[in-house]
Amino acid sequence: MELKPVAQKFILHWGEMGTRWGVNRTVSQIHALLYIAGRPMHAEEIAETLGVARSNVSTSLKELQGWKLVKIAHLMGERRDHFETSLDVWELFRTVVRERKEREFDPTITTLRECLASPDLSQEEQAAQERIAQTLALMEILTTWADEMLRLEPATLMKLLKMGASVQKFVRGDGKASSTQPDGGDDEQPLLPLL
Repeated sequence: MELKPVAQKFILHWGEMGTRWGVNRTVSQIHALLYIAGRPMHAEEIAETLGVARSNVSTSLKELQGWKLVKIAHLMGERRDHFETSLDVWELFRTVVRERKEREFDPTITTLRECLASPDLSQEEQAAQERIAQTLALMEILTTWADEMLRLEPATLMKLLKMGASVQKFVRGDGKASSTQPDGGDDEQPLLPLL
């Protein structure tokens, strides 16, 4: 597959962003390639298109499968495994959030709870105990919020995201809150009916 300039730019940028998120560049580029190509590809084609070693592609595909971002696709008349990703950006978003929560947030919450339940907690300064409790409270609120957001339909989630600035103004007391409509117009209805 020959990449056109915009596809190349997208894939290269996704690789750079991946490294900033703690993901290997090649892993991110392979995911971007499968997403932008919009069709299943076999490992050799991926390696050739991106100009990376076949062994690197194999390792990266296993990692993407572990993240549940890529799955094997079988094509008629083909003995080789092909790989595909979801083309639904919201499904990808949900998968990443779910996996990050499971790998990062859940173990942190478990450790913080263990710290607070430890008989040794009383040996810590009161301020340290309070900071641990505050961190746990924050992590639990963020986890609850993430779980609720993941249950929403994409259209509802989009409305909620678009309302962000209005909600901030409302919470800060900067004036009347208005909900942003998908067509770009504002109305003066209360925020709650949109939730």
